[in-house]
Amino acid sequence: MSNPGFAEDVLQETTALFSQHGSISAAARAAGIPRQTMQHRVRRAAELGMLGYTPVLPGFAIKQTSEKINGAWVKQTKEPGPKFELPAGQVIKEISFLGDADDRQVLKWTKTTAESKNLEHFISALEARFAKPELRPYLDIVPTVKTNDDLMSVYPIADQHHGLMAWGRETGEDYDLKIGAQRLRDCAKRLIDQSPQSSLAIILNLGDWQHTDDSKNVTPGHHHGLDADSRYYKIVESGVDLLVDVIELALQKHERVIVRNLPGNHDPHSSVPLTIGIRQHYRNNPRIDVVNSPSDFFYHRFGKVLIGATHGHKIKPANMAMDMAVTQREDWAKADYRHFFFGHIHHETAVEVGDVRVESFQSLASKDQYGRGMGFNSGRSLSSITFHSRDGEIGRHRVNIPPPRRLK
Repeated sequence: MSNPGFAEDVLQETTALFSQHGSISAAARAAGIPRQTMQHRVRRAAELGMLGYTPVLPGFAIKQTSEKINGAWVKQTKEPGPKFELPAGQVIKEISFLGDADDRQVLKWTKTTAESKNLEHFISALEARFAKPELRPYLDIVPTVKTNDDLMSVYPIADQHHGLMAWGRETGEDYDLKIGAQRLRDCAKRLIDQSPQSSLAIILNLGDWQHTDDSKNVTPGHHHGLDADSRYYKIVESGVDLLVDVIELALQKHERVIVRNLPGNHDPHSSVPLTIGIRQHYRNNPRIDVVNSPSDFFYHRFGKVLIGATHGHKIKPANMAMDMAVTQREDWAKADYRHFFFGHIHHETAVEVGDVRVESFQSLASKDQYGRGMGFNSGRSLSSITFHSRDGEIGRHRVNIPPPRRLK
């Protein structure tokens, strides 16, 4: 007979003690062992039929018994084990259950996973960056004294993918953390310098600010592998540096700055502490409004202009215009000009849905191995759109990145 975990003579002694004393507690006291130890032995002996049902074939265990008592059949099954306790270092990942016809729970399955330290890393990175809020030396735009209250300039940043790494021999162009950050800083400086002296600026991060949402280097939804440059902490810290620099650049040109970080399919979680940290950093600056919202959408009305935005991985362009009409009824009625911005697809599109201009923007990021293999060859640029509070869009500015010279 197979008795994994307990010797044959131990289980025989257990059977004798349990039969003699009639309870697990009494048998444990007689044997001088803890009650829990005796309980485990009794359960194993019962599974093997040593408490009344023999023989049990090797490798088999009794799962259910039945007997006739006073003319009725009574079935017994193995009692549940001890109460589940979450192991140290684990968090609950998923819970599912089996229900009966009335949706009453019959069985429950609990899946756990190792507790992520990424949020702690993100918070540490934010604290480290904000302990030293000085500007970079090259942020030398001369502050503007007079601005136009009738103008608003919007700076959409689509799919920055901070932390993406590309090998030139594989993709045609080298790209890493340093290259990507420097590219956005340089383009933002040139673009803000070109833009009108609008009183209001909106820095609109359209999502996928980071290439990776955590140190696993896979997309959160479909777990596609990602080529990431450097450690996750370094990606987070340098990404905070980068966004702060863009904000400080805008402050030197515009009287007020609204910052909105939208979640993307690459960074649905890391976008949250980024927003909270930057909001706390600027909490005493009346010129900065960091929008603190868990929504996938952003809306803002400026006089007769209504703009909306989302990343674009969950909703089609036609439905973006519909969402604006349904959820922003009051502002919709007051607006004569309506625009909706999104990213995700890394190339430019523009379509009118009713009288809503729905458009996507190019990314500044280079193509990784996946994008190059799929034949994605769209251009790269950073744009700004300026609106008049009564007349709608009055101008655009753009900074282009030349196409890469293919490496052999």
